[in-house]
Order: sequence, then C-alpha cells, then structure tokens
Amino acid sequence: MGPRQCQVCNDAQSKYKCPSCLAPYCSLACFKRHKEIPCAKPVSSEGKSTPASESQVERPLNVEEPGDVLQKSQLEAIASSSEIRDALKDGNLQKIICNIDGSLDAENELGKAMGVEVFRIFTDKILSNISS
Repeated sequence: MGPRQCQVCNDAQSKYKCPSCLAPYCSLACFKRHKEIPCAKPVSSEGKSTPASESQVERPLNVEEPGDVLQKSQLEAIASSSEIRDALKDGNLQKIICNIDGSLDAENELGKAMGVEVFRIFTDKILSNISS
C-alpha cells in the first residue's frame, strides 16, 4: 500500500494517523482542524481487529489499605516529572507497562517486571517522586 493522502486538506501526503479514528493527516494544523469534529475508532470489518481483552482488561480495584491509593497531587507530580516522562520514552519499558496493564493476571506480570532493571529503575523514580 502506497503513501496515503491527508484526509483533512487532501493536498499533502499523510505522515500521521488520528489516535481515535485512524484518519490520515499531514500536520498539526490539519490534526487540529480534524479534531474540531468529534471522531471515534472505526468498527473494523476486516480480520485485523484487536480484541478488547487485549487492549483493556476490566478488573475491580481491590485495595487493602486506602492509603495505598495515590492522591491527585501525587499523580500530577508523576505526570509533570520530566525524569519520568523521559524514562517512558524507552520502548522496552512501554512494552512492559502494556503487558502489565493488558494482563488478566496483572499482579503476576508486575512481579515478573520487577525482575527487569529498566522497570525497577522506573518504579524507584516514581516512588521517590511521590514521597518527596
């Protein structure tokens, strides 16, 4: 399949796809114009659909200690940390996090991830960020 044309301006070759509806677009300006109208992920009629269980696993939040749940300020501190954001650029770390998030046995997957140095360093950064 050759290069696709931007569906917004119909002028340039698309370099990107909308994360929601996968429409091809060529620039930030076209993306902003595209987002003026709400869009949704297309329902795949082809055989290459991704099952919901693979991308998102619904599971109840079981917390033994209410103090174990992060507060909004702690979550904001994590999100705004350039050190953590830089660490998240690592492809291996992204894969590990996706495996944990998409697993039916997330606790077991987390245990395996703790044996991987890049994940251990990442969790240490998070813990030091929320405890400061």
